[in-house]
Amino acid sequence: MTKGPTSRFKVEVLDGDRTSRREDLVSTEEPLELRLEWPGRPPEPLVVTMRTPGADFELAAGFCLGEGFAVRPDAIRTVAYCTDVALTREQQFNTVTVSLDAPPDREPPQRYGVTSAACGVCGQQSLDELADRDYAPVDPVEITVDVVRRLPDLLREAQPMFSRTGSLHAAGLFSTDGGKAVVKEDVGRHNAVDKVVGWTVLNQHRRTGLVLAVSGRIGYEIVQKAVAAGLGMIVAVGAPSSLAVDLARQYGVTLVGFARGARCVVYSAPERVIRPA
Repeated sequence: MTKGPTSRFKVEVLDGDRTSRREDLVSTEEPLELRLEWPGRPPEPLVVTMRTPGADFELAAGFCLGEGFAVRPDAIRTVAYCTDVALTREQQFNTVTVSLDAPPDREPPQRYGVTSAACGVCGQQSLDELADRDYAPVDPVEITVDVVRRLPDLLREAQPMFSRTGSLHAAGLFSTDGGKAVVKEDVGRHNAVDKVVGWTVLNQHRRTGLVLAVSGRIGYEIVQKAVAAGLGMIVAVGAPSSLAVDLARQYGVTLVGFARGARCVVYSAPERVIRPA
């Protein structure tokens, strides 16, 4: 069976001239194979992603939405661990099958292989492919600058595994008054985003009026996943990449980086960050 979100290791701590031995908690990283099936089509491997175990079904649903395979709200019929008798029990809990009610909204590519915990677009045919997807306009959510500045702290408060290991990213969806809808952790920031988006899919939770907060930097893949989910604002502790800014400006996403204390930097659609009169 798959491990939990943390694993224990015996370690040596070197502190000056002193050496001590103890157990240390380390974030678990394991592969998760996603399979896709629909009527008339048996399950077929789609991608293997390196992830922290937990919220695997949400991760699968969010990935399918973000990559354009299940765009319609009711496209996903079921998400379940694989029961293939050829797999060991551990492999079964590291394999998830997403069943669609019809052929996917986008034909699965043949190039997907293993995506690392650091990159969410390793399987993309090219950046130009995204231009061909018919994304709906993102939610024009507005939020006060005071709440924007609070979001990193609110996200950090909802990271129990980071507090124990110091090595997990997080993503969260918050209302415009700072209320938490959902927060998920993972070794990969893109996986954490998939998990929170997938949570909205599986729980039929609205995504309007919500802001996506992420730990660390904002890569291109984070913006792409937000656009696919219709999320109109991203707030991060770190900096964005140039491609992230380009994509945010192209789709009208408000992109806020370096949100620390009283300071933040708005890279796109700044009119939706409301300042005091």
